[in-house]
Amino acid sequence: MVGSDQELVRATACAVVDKLKAGEITPLDLLDVLERRIGQVDGKVNALPTLCFDRARDHARALMKKPAGERGLLAGLPLPIKDLTNVEGVRTTQGSPIYRDTISARSDIVVEHLEANGGVIYAKSNTPEFGAGANTFNEVFGPTLNPWDLTRSAAGSSGGAAVALATGTAWLAHGSDMGGSLRNPASFCGIVGMRPSIGRVAHSPAFKIDRNLTVHGPMARNIEDAALLLDAMSGEHPADPLSLPVLPTSFLSAARSGERPKRIAYSPDLGITPVDPEVAAITRKAAERFAEAGVIVEEAHPDLREAHECFHVLRAFDFAISKAALLRTKRDQLKPEVIWNIEEGLKLSVEQLERAEAQRVAMAARTLEFFKTYDLLLAPATIVAPFPVENRYVAECAGVKFDNYVQWLAIVYAITLACCPALSLPCGFTASGLPVGLQIVAPSRGEAQLLAGAKMLEDILGIRGTTPIDPRPAK
Repeated sequence: MVGSDQELVRATACAVVDKLKAGEITPLDLLDVLERRIGQVDGKVNALPTLCFDRARDHARALMKKPAGERGLLAGLPLPIKDLTNVEGVRTTQGSPIYRDTISARSDIVVEHLEANGGVIYAKSNTPEFGAGANTFNEVFGPTLNPWDLTRSAAGSSGGAAVALATGTAWLAHGSDMGGSLRNPASFCGIVGMRPSIGRVAHSPAFKIDRNLTVHGPMARNIEDAALLLDAMSGEHPADPLSLPVLPTSFLSAARSGERPKRIAYSPDLGITPVDPEVAAITRKAAERFAEAGVIVEEAHPDLREAHECFHVLRAFDFAISKAALLRTKRDQLKPEVIWNIEEGLKLSVEQLERAEAQRVAMAARTLEFFKTYDLLLAPATIVAPFPVENRYVAECAGVKFDNYVQWLAIVYAITLACCPALSLPCGFTASGLPVGLQIVAPSRGEAQLLAGAKMLEDILGIRGTTPIDPRPAK
């Protein structure tokens, strides 16, 4: 099998699943390939700091006792889980020294769902402490480096997952997203990261039964593979009261449907943020290529003017309800940004929460109205190209200084607030060879049209297949 390692590493997830279903390879073969590939490249990028190959092989052997047709949608395909999410019997640190040695007693619903659909978990992917801040570094494992330039950030918080995909140590990867955590690292690493609609992917409730700023979603190297993983992740569960049932038509078939949007909108800034001029130019050029297929392309965006205030309040509230106990008992082990977030939440008044929730309702309603005119909304997925990894966050852009460490993420968190599914599609490279992602947004529960439109543009752009790469030193 070693001779064909490179061929398998470069194969799409859909192609590998076809080989599994045909009996051409086994899940154990794939785990061997991954273990070798991780040994070759992960030491340079630090994407998958926790490995659980013994558990994976036990799971693979149990799966192989079933007939090939009964092994689920993923048929034994291995994938990593983000280190914020519990996998039974595996260390889950959440990137925090507080949980450095914590072994999960039970898997999250999303992991149970993936394993029931034939996924084999072999690693945990690196994440910032509690997923806070879109740069993947923590005190437990250190930074994850961008394989396109090892001096650059991989973004976050699903940075380890994105880098694993970009370097060929994963075919598919699980991630989660509050303020762009699936979309930002996808943009920085030249892969696809998709935030689904609220409830599309069931997960175990924690701290609040209806927390919905954060959702779980798929990451992959191309649109079809992302759709396959979304199919394997989707479905309702009684423990998650927001979860949605599986749709009659698969997301993979939607991606392959050839359905095309009639009219799309592009905005360089959604009216709320500065953007690096090079990133704006690359994303605009990519969006305008929809016109080659007869799609009307116009510059427009919904009114999202309250996004900064609204997200600041709702994110702070989420940190307060989920982390206030840690602030009281483990303050000395929390990074400054997390302490700030929790304290901002604890200072909130009911009036501030009332205002923020009303703002979110208004933005979601205006965005839904916007989608009566446009099938898709396109914008940069990040406002800058990958920045030096030693910078904890982006402090300014295009001459504008930000008020706090999350404000540079407005172009993605505004879409979170509007309750829309969205993804980052690789759309080009900067003059220095760094990837740029195009954010594509659809109306709530519009994943099928999102995937179909994104696949169409992916075909036009012709960038699919640029990953995986071997890690590259700075030029």
